[in-house]
Amino acid sequence: MDSPHLLPLLLLAAVLVLLAAVAPSSATPGVGVIRLPSAGRGDRACTSPPDPTIYDRPVIGIVSHPGDGASGRISNGTSTSYIAASYVKFVEAAGARVIPLVYNEPEERLLEKLSLVNGVLFTGGSEKQGLYFETIKEVFQYVLDRNDAGDPFPLFAQCLGFELVSMIVSKDNNILETFDALNQASTLQFPSYSLLKGSVFQRFDPELIKKLSTSCLVMQNHRYGISPKRLRENDALSSFFKILTTSPDENGKFYVSTVQAYKYPITCTQWHPEKAIFEWRKPIIPHSEDAVQVSQHFANYFVSQARNSSNRPLADKVLDNLIYNYSPTFSGKASKSFEEVYIFS
Repeated sequence: MDSPHLLPLLLLAAVLVLLAAVAPSSATPGVGVIRLPSAGRGDRACTSPPDPTIYDRPVIGIVSHPGDGASGRISNGTSTSYIAASYVKFVEAAGARVIPLVYNEPEERLLEKLSLVNGVLFTGGSEKQGLYFETIKEVFQYVLDRNDAGDPFPLFAQCLGFELVSMIVSKDNNILETFDALNQASTLQFPSYSLLKGSVFQRFDPELIKKLSTSCLVMQNHRYGISPKRLRENDALSSFFKILTTSPDENGKFYVSTVQAYKYPITCTQWHPEKAIFEWRKPIIPHSEDAVQVSQHFANYFVSQARNSSNRPLADKVLDNLIYNYSPTFSGKASKSFEEVYIFS
């Protein structure tokens, strides 16, 4: 009769044979084994101190635009203003926080908020005059002054923001031209690859640069802009900006689509990098992985510039003014442009 203990013994022997088969031999030490590093009590990870010149808690100020961003009320005639949540998310996705710069709040309040941020973003929109334009001019001058004082302080201006900066730099409110680029996905053309060094595009893989010039990866939505010819012929603009990209409108007429300042950390786009990741109202908006990667590069570049700012605002003051003190409003059912907006009244 078989012993009742025989089966367990046979199973144990089989396990031992299997372990011997998979264990590394003395001739091939480590093969087939993943060895995790062991840390003794005296070992310490990440012993290098952080770089004191880099600020990893950057805050970006975004200037609000007249209107509510949902029902179409966009004018200086209302005290209400808004910031599309996609601009806020664009900044947050790159590791920064946002303080709203409400365009029609008292000047001393605006300056107080500017003292708490490490960079500024001008949004898209339509208003080109009145108090809003005066506020944009004041903030733009603040950006120049901070940089001239030796403190890196970046500005990223999109669409309307670029148009207003062009008007301010040229000192010509009629500098803009009309283009047919409403609700259009487009390519980015590169007049000179040598100009990309030191710009946001230096971060791009060469294959993505190629795709940008052949595929419609960016979203345009504007009636105005400036042609390469007009920018180059204007001494103030041509000495301030270098043209990084151009784009064709629906009629094949080219306009300047990306610029970077020679002297300042200022980048402007006529197109909307935030939309590829965060806006869904218009089916034409590119949402491919390549389009999202382009947007993310721009957000990361802008916020990386803000990390070079020497400003170290008091934490309590920042918390009191962050956009987290406001709640976004879902506008997707009413607005043709934005999923969510922050409204200030």
